[in-house]
Amino acid sequence: MEWVEFTGKNVSEALDIALDQFGTSSDNVDYEVIEKETNGLLGLFAKPAKIRVRLKENEETEEIIERVRKEEAVVPEENTEMLSETEEIDIHAFGAVAESFLKKVCLHMGINAELEVRCDAEENRIDINIVGKEMGLLIGKRGQTLDSLQYLTSLVVNKESNTYCKVKLDTENYRARRKETLENLARNIASKVKKTKKSVELEPMNPYERRIIHSTLQNDKMVETYSQGEEPNRKVVVAMKKGYRDYNNRNNGYKKYNRNYRKSNYNRGGYDKRNFEPRENREAPAETNNSVNEDSRE
Repeated sequence: MEWVEFTGKNVSEALDIALDQFGTSSDNVDYEVIEKETNGLLGLFAKPAKIRVRLKENEETEEIIERVRKEEAVVPEENTEMLSETEEIDIHAFGAVAESFLKKVCLHMGINAELEVRCDAEENRIDINIVGKEMGLLIGKRGQTLDSLQYLTSLVVNKESNTYCKVKLDTENYRARRKETLENLARNIASKVKKTKKSVELEPMNPYERRIIHSTLQNDKMVETYSQGEEPNRKVVVAMKKGYRDYNNRNNGYKKYNRNYRKSNYNRGGYDKRNFEPRENREAPAETNNSVNEDSRE
């Protein structure tokens, strides 16, 4: 007989569940522990024990093995319908798990809050809005506490699931306000880069916030954005695009050359364009024969 997996609060409970389902005693089964139970922190993130069990093949278990094989071979139509209904309401079950977890967290943090949970089965997403006083404590500096809590909630929801369910956490419309702030920041930094022609490195941001900066400036013709560094200190850099950098360098060089080579500098000090001797030191032009003849006639 093939191995069958069972879970319980601990190994003993998981084995009892298996024996009840098979309708036999522990003498007639073999079992292996796949994963032992964990208590977690403050009762959070606790994991059940997981074992796998199979019936020993002997005279006492022949009827049981035959019954199990028949049950595995035939799946009643009503059971199939039940499975499809269960798949449709799984997202709501995940939402209940997320809500229960967040209530415990708020209780331990001393925060009195209400949770608005919305489950989207098509997008496989759970949106949770936390309503209450002193939400600044829950948001944290630049939303770091809220982001961490969202990450932990996602772990709790998806730990027993084969498909990934996205969890989005918000309070006091913080996500939309933060997005608007980052978009304005991106445009202001881009203007600064265009004026100074120097790259600007922003503060470390999470991947979601970096995407906002990239998206805001992706159609700008003069500046470009890229990320550098390692998580969690990865940053966005705003810089002039290569074509504009090259053009600006050539243009600056030309201007510098013109400033140092003006005509006023060339003629400074009374130098003549035709020769480089001061006008006062130049000899007077020689008298012509015509002028001499005129003097002699007089």
